Amino acid sequence: MSILVSEWIKTKRTPIRWLTFLAPMIFSGLIIWYFSLRPIKIDTQISIFQAFFEVWTAFVIPLGAGLISGIMIHQEELAGNFNGLLLNKLPRQKLYVGKLTTVILMASISTLIATLVLLVGVGFVLKIPISWLIFIIAALMAIIGSVPLLAFHLWISFAWGIGASIGIGGGGVLIVALMITSLGDRIWQFVPWAWPVKFSMVPGFYFLYNPGTNFITKIIYSFIPAAIFFVIMLIGGIMWFNKWEGRKIYE
Repeated sequence: MSILVSEWIKTKRTPIRWLTFLAPMIFSGLIIWYFSLRPIKIDTQISIFQAFFEVWTAFVIPLGAGLISGIMIHQEELAGNFNGLLLNKLPRQKLYVGKLTTVILMASISTLIATLVLLVGVGFVLKIPISWLIFIIAALMAIIGSVPLLAFHLWISFAWGIGASIGIGGGGVLIVALMITSLGDRIWQFVPWAWPVKFSMVPGFYFLYNPGTNFITKIIYSFIPAAIFFVIMLIGGIMWFNKWEGRKIYE
């Protein structure tokens, strides 16, 4: 807990708090404004669900994972080239897990805020009946799918810096754009950037009155490579960080 408090204090003069709390409100506000201009139909709730989660999980999460991880590690780099972190008396593994936990909490809070603002806006402003539980479950599924991706970007940020993390996040957006088409039907289970969007779409079958047995089976099986990837990123990142002595100037 002391590590988490310390990490929170470090974000005081960074864009991370704005990205975590303000950006999701703006995003959901734009979605609400867009649908306020359209006539309400029977399938409006389905359209809102698809528009919100497809854009959030396919665009915001890949970029956000690279950006938040990159900024957090960049702050440590500016503090004497990681000396404040590497010379800390606490065990290296606890420092690394503390960083990762902070990143996951930030991303999770951001997703939940965006979802809750959307639900409040659609339900009380647009007066559209909406299934709160389905949206909340989809948000939790998106968070689960983003955790392995956040662990990956944290390692990348330590090893290669903020530029590489953001660049890979941008590349991830292009990958997701392919994975949500028929081209990715056979391989998305093994693509980390596709997990948030695919996982979040499972509750959407409720709206379509389609059990989606085959798709849900794929989701269940995709949890296995996602879990394996996360364990590899976590254990590998800790082992690497325990021996890491900071980034050299030429890196």
